[in-house]
Amino acid sequence: MTRPMTIWIATLALLAAASFSAHARAEDTDPMSEASILHDPDVPVAGNDKGDITIVEYFDFQCPYCRKVHPELAQVVREDGHVRLIYKDWPIFGGPSIYAARLTLAAKYQGKFAEAHDALISVHEKLSDEKVDATLDSAGIDLARAKSDLETNRAAIDAILARNNEQALGFGFQGTPAFIIGHFRVPGAPNAKAFKQAIADARAARHGK
Repeated sequence: MTRPMTIWIATLALLAAASFSAHARAEDTDPMSEASILHDPDVPVAGNDKGDITIVEYFDFQCPYCRKVHPELAQVVREDGHVRLIYKDWPIFGGPSIYAARLTLAAKYQGKFAEAHDALISVHEKLSDEKVDATLDSAGIDLARAKSDLETNRAAIDAILARNNEQALGFGFQGTPAFIIGHFRVPGAPNAKAFKQAIADARAARHGK
């Protein structure tokens, strides 16, 4: 990432931080509170759950840029070792995206959210409900259980998607992918170098440097 890019992101970070601060004393049920954005207990954590920096990605399984950025982001998180990674489904590409998001969130009840996410984000073609089912089944997801868990927990799952949508719109994101890195708002699809710089900037801001 070039220095001008760092300054641009830092400017956006000030906007994001202001939004967080405005809601710092809000109830936990406020979807724009820092707790809800960075520490939603209903959304599984990838990466290091005890990490010092959180990356939140708002994504759609059918977004080509989300698919492209996924392996680079995953590699950066693995190499860093101290990043909490939160995948927040923001299904803006229609019915199959919503179906995929719901089933992936349902897979968390069998402890396989990460497997479901990684399988679906790696499909480089248009999704259908049938394709989603086949992909999850091939990834070792108990599809029958996932569908049963979806029906049992539909209200909770749809509430997660509603919160994700409100947050993404609240931050002014225009599409997927979009990221919160620490208190930095980062729209678009950064490459590995840009992710590393944003993480470093977020750490520096966290420690007042």
